[in-house]
Amino acid sequence: MMDWKKIGKAMLFPHPAVAGTLFPAALLMMMICLLTRGAEAPPTIAAYALSFYGLVLVCVRIPGMTRWIQHFRQENKYYLLYRNDVQLRINLSLYGTFAFNAVYALFQFCLGLWHRSAWFYAMAGYYVLLALMRLSLVRHTHHHAAGEDSAAEWRKYRYCGWLLLVMNLALAVFTVYFVYRIRVFLHHEITTIAMAAYTFTALTIAIVNVIRYQKYGSPAYSAAKAISLVSATVSMLTLENALLTTFGQGDGEPFRKIILSLSGAAVILVVQGTALYMITHASKRIKNNHSQTQPKPFAKDRNT
Repeated sequence: MMDWKKIGKAMLFPHPAVAGTLFPAALLMMMICLLTRGAEAPPTIAAYALSFYGLVLVCVRIPGMTRWIQHFRQENKYYLLYRNDVQLRINLSLYGTFAFNAVYALFQFCLGLWHRSAWFYAMAGYYVLLALMRLSLVRHTHHHAAGEDSAAEWRKYRYCGWLLLVMNLALAVFTVYFVYRIRVFLHHEITTIAMAAYTFTALTIAIVNVIRYQKYGSPAYSAAKAISLVSATVSMLTLENALLTTFGQGDGEPFRKIILSLSGAAVILVVQGTALYMITHASKRIKNNHSQTQPKPFAKDRNT
């Protein structure tokens, strides 16, 4: 006689490796089937069922996963080091984003050479500027803690502001391409929804980090998070173009041009305003620090 209780337990509580890999693998399989076979094809229906089963396995293990995460956060020495060392967190973030920006800029430049398109050159220039800003900051934060060399931090802060001003040239090219449909990007609905989820998550994290890192009083840390916020804002423009291209076919071409023109102008103004604030604010602080470090002249004796 079959032990249904044992079979049910084995199905709901398989090996952790199975539970951890089944759901993402089934989700990926479902996306591929939707893109290639359609929603009503038998492989797509099978992928639906498999992803549902994987989701059930994940939900059943949520209490145990929660306890494991709590234990990991309290006991793992590497996580404790990462959580308690602000400089380490900033450096890891800057190193990772710098590497990604540099590689992606090279990739876009190669595409520009291959296709001879100003779009790819603008993309390469945009990611080169992001990489330069993050490289400038990580060269300082790698050797100095927050507030250790205030004058140098304010100079890095102002330098990033100047690069943001130059970045507006690339943003202007993006806006022109989007508005006049010089280069059209067609995305599947699922891809567009995934882009939206990622972009809104990145924007939310960037806003939270800008507020959170203000308490450290470090211009370098603030500049790093301001760059992330600007990057997320620019991603919103790309997302809007994808949404209008994918879901806004019935709204008409004039509506699309008006919305993208206004959004592009708003993003450019936000980036320009951020850059001007960083430049002027840093210049004032550098000037104040310089005047405070200058030796004061001796007062003349009134009797002479």
